[in-house]
Amino acid sequence: MSKLKYLAIVLLLGACKATTKEKVSHKKPNIIYILADDLGIGDLSVYGQQKFKTPNIDALAKSGIKFTQHYSGAAVCAPSRSSLMTGQHTGHTPIRGNKEDKISGGQIPLPANSITIGEMLKGAGYTTGMFGKWGLGFGEGDPNKQGFDEFYGYNDQKLAHRYYPPYLNHNQGVDSLKGNDWTNTVIYAQDKIQEKALEFIEQNKDKPFFAYVPLVLPHAELISPKDSILQKYIGKFDEVPYKDHPYSSDYGPNIIEYKYCTQEIPYAVFASMVDRMDVYVGQIVAKVKALGLEENTIIMFTSDNGAHDAGGANPEYFNSTAGLRGIKRDLYEGGIRAPFVATWTNTIKPGVVTNHVSAFWDVMPTLADIVGVETPKQSDGISFLPTLLSQNNQKQHEYLYWEYNIKGGRKAVRLGKWKGVIYKAISNPKAKIELYDLENDEFETTNIANQHPEIVAKIQQIMTEARSESNIFKFQ
Repeated sequence: MSKLKYLAIVLLLGACKATTKEKVSHKKPNIIYILADDLGIGDLSVYGQQKFKTPNIDALAKSGIKFTQHYSGAAVCAPSRSSLMTGQHTGHTPIRGNKEDKISGGQIPLPANSITIGEMLKGAGYTTGMFGKWGLGFGEGDPNKQGFDEFYGYNDQKLAHRYYPPYLNHNQGVDSLKGNDWTNTVIYAQDKIQEKALEFIEQNKDKPFFAYVPLVLPHAELISPKDSILQKYIGKFDEVPYKDHPYSSDYGPNIIEYKYCTQEIPYAVFASMVDRMDVYVGQIVAKVKALGLEENTIIMFTSDNGAHDAGGANPEYFNSTAGLRGIKRDLYEGGIRAPFVATWTNTIKPGVVTNHVSAFWDVMPTLADIVGVETPKQSDGISFLPTLLSQNNQKQHEYLYWEYNIKGGRKAVRLGKWKGVIYKAISNPKAKIELYDLENDEFETTNIANQHPEIVAKIQQIMTEARSESNIFKFQ
């Protein structure tokens, strides 16, 4: 991050302050935000998974608060992360799709002038670290240029389709994973990333830190180390082998084509990947406790979008959406509703379940309130700190908005209990808004648009007015 940009952010944030009702009586707390990749809300036992358990995340929810109506920023990786980092929904955030930069061959980067959560917290005196899948590009979009002091993992999301890459990015250099190439599987990258995340927490235990941990798990490809975690699931499920591409020298360069490795036991591997993710969460919690940071650290866990069906994954078999309609890339509930749990010893009450409606763009103002700084004006979010603190002064969104400009163009609006969805909004001039009553039809089975034309008209107006046009991710 340039000195000029850093100064601008510090001036923007101004002096630290908090509202009277939402003031947190702690010194600046450490913040750990863990983001799973393509994890469905039903993939956690605390949200209903029956075929395997996630005890550490369950314990996280039991010790704190569990949200039942939290939404991801988008239905796919890059725009969801952009929404999280900038505090904006997909009608405003710079990155609105997984689009490739034709010049560099990588993905479109987050613009240099973006103001991110990392920069906001860095300006408030935090040491910031990012460990895992950044997914917002190289160059000007690089984590080190977007507010993170330490970065270890994958810049470009396409590279994160491989769990045994030859190298990982470390700040502005690379860390070679010896033994890995396009044929050999020696070092599991996510294990290495986890080591770095734990080291960061250890090294910064004596000062306020923000650890952003965007895990790669359980995104395809489906592959796990042949260790005790995988052994728990071999032979447990009725497997349907996935035969696409074996590990070979031909496979390496073709990651850009989203081809995933052959997997004879994809269900066992998928379960082991979620289990491994749960183990990582347990390790982070244990590290915080061992360092005596439990009362001054807030830990959040969520997922970037709905469940995926790539590389042999079967969300229907595992009920990964908990019955909700749609999966990744859908703007129905199964594509965008996300698990969200948070814990903060002696600040967040244990065992709380809330139906407060919130989304990724609310994280920026929430962290601003926790830290005691002004939220950047760009944000579309509303702080949910009152909900975390079990207070009664929680503000509500008038609406939530999503857009996705591929597959013919998709938009969605959450308006109170109402959910409006339109598909092929670009390609089909006759496409109509579908309307669902989530209070009585959570699974979006019955389109009642014809019965409520006034609600449809309001949603149509929001879909038009809630956004600004993007020169890169056009919705026309």
